[in-house]
Amino acid sequence: MADNLDRVWWKDGVVYQIYPASFKDSNGDGLGDIPGIISKLDYIRDLGVDIIWVSPMFESPQVDMGYDVSNYEEVYPPYGTVKDMEDLIEGCHKRGMRLILDLVINHTSDQHAWFKESRSSKDNSKRDWYIWKPPRYAEDGTRVPPTNWRSYFSGSAWEYDEHTEEYYLHLFAKEMPDLNWESEECRKAIYDSAMRFWLDKGVDGFRVDCVNMYSKSTEFLDAPIVDKRFYEQPAWCHYANGPRMHEFLREMNEKVLNRYDAVTVGELPHTPDPKKVLDYVGHKDKQLSMVFQFDIVDIGQGATHKYHFEEWKLPVLKRIVDKWQRFIEGTDGWTTAFCENHDQGRSISRFASDAPQYRVLSGKMLSLMMCSLTGTLFIYQGQEIGMINVPKDWPIEYYKDIESVNFYKVMAAKTNNDPDEMAYVMRSLQILSRDNARIPMQWDDSPYAGFTERKEGAWAHVHDLYPEINVAKQLDDPNSTLNFWRDMIRFRQQHSDVLVHGTFEAYDIENEKTFVFVKRSGGKRVVVALNFSSEEQEVVLPEYEKGLKFMVGNCGNEEGGEGEKRSLRPWEGRMYMAGGDA
Repeated sequence: MADNLDRVWWKDGVVYQIYPASFKDSNGDGLGDIPGIISKLDYIRDLGVDIIWVSPMFESPQVDMGYDVSNYEEVYPPYGTVKDMEDLIEGCHKRGMRLILDLVINHTSDQHAWFKESRSSKDNSKRDWYIWKPPRYAEDGTRVPPTNWRSYFSGSAWEYDEHTEEYYLHLFAKEMPDLNWESEECRKAIYDSAMRFWLDKGVDGFRVDCVNMYSKSTEFLDAPIVDKRFYEQPAWCHYANGPRMHEFLREMNEKVLNRYDAVTVGELPHTPDPKKVLDYVGHKDKQLSMVFQFDIVDIGQGATHKYHFEEWKLPVLKRIVDKWQRFIEGTDGWTTAFCENHDQGRSISRFASDAPQYRVLSGKMLSLMMCSLTGTLFIYQGQEIGMINVPKDWPIEYYKDIESVNFYKVMAAKTNNDPDEMAYVMRSLQILSRDNARIPMQWDDSPYAGFTERKEGAWAHVHDLYPEINVAKQLDDPNSTLNFWRDMIRFRQQHSDVLVHGTFEAYDIENEKTFVFVKRSGGKRVVVALNFSSEEQEVVLPEYEKGLKFMVGNCGNEEGGEGEKRSLRPWEGRMYMAGGDA
């Protein structure tokens, strides 16, 4: 494995992502906050976490839950203050943990002072800090946007400004205009306000939002038509991995990041080619420490619309894991291991089984798998207790996310509320919606899951099963999902040479029920066998003749099978080891 001797702190780390609005409310207003995070630092440390990643807590109108930043140097008041953030940084460091923040610099809020100046007049000094274009006109004289690009949140990616009679680009909500990275003065302001301000306060790095979207195609051409029902079309081919993208990242490192011992993990969608991913994470080039490659969490998403769920089979997941586990071998790159975040449905519901009889078992199986994968491990709040997707009978009124709600409205209008179409939309949202990850954290079985003491409840609907799935119920239960995660993280750290840094090899890729893979480092090897089904399955363990020793499983001690063959119970996972400390 390349770079094994150069073990910087973030490679062996376990990262815990916190979504501030939904983690813990400390003051009874129904919304999570920074003091609430501070109150749970010991819980996070005891899980075995080395690094905490806090999603946007900056000043914001909250059109997109903080990803619309109106001031990088202030905190959203309901979350707390800059002093609270300084206390959080200090609290993490005192406990031997690091803290990273979201770096949201592809766009700002339309309430940011920069954009207010930019839209004030065409000759304002900050006009070119955002992307403005004149309108086009159809043959009948109708005004149309500069391109047919579709926003991630549905509708056009362009918004017309009556005052200056031009359109501005917004890849997300119309209240989130894209910054123009072609402007050197704009880049300088980003480095000072969004980065140095927080690095100087002691944060240890950033998760970099939309990291491959800063450099747009300069031609601004129409996107290919893939869905004839709509004028707007997905256009990532024109704004992802643009011509100056690597130049911008090198500059960011040279002017800012290299002066701090800071880690960067980039959000890298629309980049399926490993060679292009490696361009971002090669150590010598110093662009990004690592990236999130989204193939796994994109499983089941529709080809033309994210929320058009498509059925899939296990070999799809296995090929993706194999691809991204192996892509850094023989290189100086690094990778990540994750299957949940704030933008995705819960992994148990998507990749395993949230049926009552299998929920705990399959959650532990996914934990065993994730803790066996090479790269820096990322865990999302609630994943460690086996939180699952929202109930299937929740109405659209319970959904809060702008992406989900907008998609529902667009499809209702386009299909004239066709019952079958809208049932499909709701099924897709229940599986894939961002709301699944954003409902309140489940701390105990008191009202509103112990998330808030507000009489009217939390800002978002609490999961119906919180009395069954919560931290308090699992803390002292040796057989809980939480304690399995604790044990697996500890085991991963004890055997980091092979589990964090080892090479990967998958077996029987086309098998639709089981997943068997081997990790190797020097003379040590680990064999992982997983049953992704609700029926007993037989697996063959590779290299059994060299003496594999059973190490850990989600069903307790190993049972069943003779010689190379093993019978795995429903949703069972086992890990064997040979060589080294086996």
